[in-house]
Amino acid sequence: MDLIRIFLSFDGEHDADLRDLLHAQSRRPGSSFELCACSHGAPEQDAWEAQVRARIREADEVVVICGEHTDESSRVAEELRIAREEEKPCLFLWGRRDRMCTRPRGSERDDAMYSWTRDVLESQMAMTIRNAEPLVVPESCKRVGF
Repeated sequence: MDLIRIFLSFDGEHDADLRDLLHAQSRRPGSSFELCACSHGAPEQDAWEAQVRARIREADEVVVICGEHTDESSRVAEELRIAREEEKPCLFLWGRRDRMCTRPRGSERDDAMYSWTRDVLESQMAMTIRNAEPLVVPESCKRVGF
């Protein structure tokens, strides 16, 4: 099975340690995903959006690690906006077990935030991608002449 290619969005000012943890998890034997790119730079920089859009486009899925200040991060909000425009599935992870974590601006009411354990992460990534795929109806099940 091919590895799921992840673009990781996170609040770089407060949660770089969480990026490092997810990166280490991706390198463990048996991992079903790899980090192909992650948050960098500031949205105000020239060509930032084009660079991030290209990196998100290359990914299969966007994972957002949510920490205490994620709702204040303009970079995470912009990355989420771009991911939605590119129609990439997004998975939100609760980054800190012992603290109140927030979703980024632009997230929707029904965007669930999942506990970050190996089993939950692996199953939710696979489910998020499966749910994003268009439903294929076999020809034998289609109605004819209606």
